[in-house]
Amino acid sequence: VGLSSVFPLTCAVQNYAWGKVGLDSEVAKLVVGGDPVAVVADGKPYAELWMGAHPKGDAQIKDNRIAQTTLGQWIAHFPACLGSKVKDTFQGQLPFLFKVLSVKTALSIQAHPNRELAARLHAQFPEHYPDNNHKPEMAIALTRFQGLCGFRPVEEILGFLKSVPEFHALVGNEAAGELLCSMGDAVHTSQVLKKCFTRMMNCEKKVFVDQLNMLVKRVTEEGAAGKDTSSSNGDMLLRLHSQYPGDIGCFSIYFLNHIVLDPGQAMFLGANEPHAYLYGDCIECMACSDNTVRAGLTPKYIDVNTLCEMLNYSPAPASSKIFPCVQDASDPCVSLYDPPVPDFTVMRIQVPASVKQYTVAPVDSASILLVIEGDATATSAAALSDVTLRRGTVLFVSANESVSLHITSQSGMDMFRACCLL
Repeated sequence: VGLSSVFPLTCAVQNYAWGKVGLDSEVAKLVVGGDPVAVVADGKPYAELWMGAHPKGDAQIKDNRIAQTTLGQWIAHFPACLGSKVKDTFQGQLPFLFKVLSVKTALSIQAHPNRELAARLHAQFPEHYPDNNHKPEMAIALTRFQGLCGFRPVEEILGFLKSVPEFHALVGNEAAGELLCSMGDAVHTSQVLKKCFTRMMNCEKKVFVDQLNMLVKRVTEEGAAGKDTSSSNGDMLLRLHSQYPGDIGCFSIYFLNHIVLDPGQAMFLGANEPHAYLYGDCIECMACSDNTVRAGLTPKYIDVNTLCEMLNYSPAPASSKIFPCVQDASDPCVSLYDPPVPDFTVMRIQVPASVKQYTVAPVDSASILLVIEGDATATSAAALSDVTLRRGTVLFVSANESVSLHITSQSGMDMFRACCLL
């Protein structure tokens, strides 16, 4: 591997419209923390920080003694930095993209294809599906984080069909009746759930806009009269409708689970799982892909047929969507978020205030380390010089390299590290 195989990065920021604005954004705070001369514009959204080598946001190497300017270029020159297994399995590419997201308004309801479907969509519609990879992803809350994820238990959907006539009108009597009769037969339920969701998604625009306007008017009036609108999921409806008026996605809240993650809790989104992020800040890690099939809460291209065909129609309670982390057997400071895909694993490293020397252990994979809280000096045999770590510092660590931290902050350290454990 080249001269230096541990070095800091300056990461790409994406200013998507749904992001939190200015220094309300965790992304903006981390950018300023990592680079005190960085300028954050007051009125500008700071939606995503991309830590990786994706061509749409390749990180810059923050060390002018290194000839290559971006992480992607550096990995192309020194693919051994990935670790031999990772290099061979993923054709010399970093297999994951690590991110921070700061969400102010809802992201579109979407699902990501599995590898087989991704290859087919990319071949047929390259303008909408830019690559042939799958895109499993995991979100770990930094602040209280809200999202929609997976189909609700059937009892809950039936409850909304009963108490929200406008929703019932879009699904139709026949499909709603079938759903009630399918209770207790999982295979049949999933087929009928698909029929119900497809009916709603294929509703004529005029019909669903009229029903949505009636629903919003009714919930607004009931709320103004001091009535409880929770049986119509009123608060959520009005919030999404104010963000995306006249959007079919406003009705998806009656099909999908509302998930609230406390800081440190995670959700894993496998292939074909319908989901939308609603509000809050999170760490996200995903396979390196941009493939998204959208279903609503978006002005972008909506591919209704592909979406309705591909979704996983397995109803399950919200609690089942929370992905557990496991304490690392060899290091009490490390919690592992290890999803059921090979492309990535995330570690949270929490070093208590009493510990002043800590070693970031070597793993057989390139990794990216983000500091959320704390200050330290990092030394490594593989680095050209010491690196100062503070809130917002992002460090690239080549495979099988260890990094020693001399911790200077009074309250310990909180860090996240993405890698690929094959």
